[in-house]
Amino acid sequence: MLNPLKWAKGPWQALLVLLLVVVSYLALTPKPLEGSESGLDKVGHLLAFIALGFTGYLGLPARTALPFCLARIRGLLEVLQMFVPGRSAEWGDLLADGIGIGVGIGLAAFVSRCGLRQRPDAYTVLK
Repeated sequence: MLNPLKWAKGPWQALLVLLLVVVSYLALTPKPLEGSESGLDKVGHLLAFIALGFTGYLGLPARTALPFCLARIRGLLEVLQMFVPGRSAEWGDLLADGIGIGVGIGLAAFVSRCGLRQRPDAYTVLK
């Protein structure tokens, strides 16, 4: 059985780069999106880093370094936000990002492992 997750690393890498650009842009724009005062921005952080963790796991060969790389990127973005007007660094954002990284990597590992298992066809089962 052909597993598209195994051979299609190029598209996952391209999506990862695109997501990194979008997340960086959104994190460093001077005016935050509406709803950030109500705590909805934490959900945005969580979802963004679930997507980054998921695509990073499926697109990069060095999976053991992925959580540390994403955490460093997020830490850098959080520090840079201190210098952007209308933005501030928050520990809650880092926590939501870290949880998102873990969930995204875990979900990708689960999907990847499930995709690698081949279903036996009827002929081999009856043998």
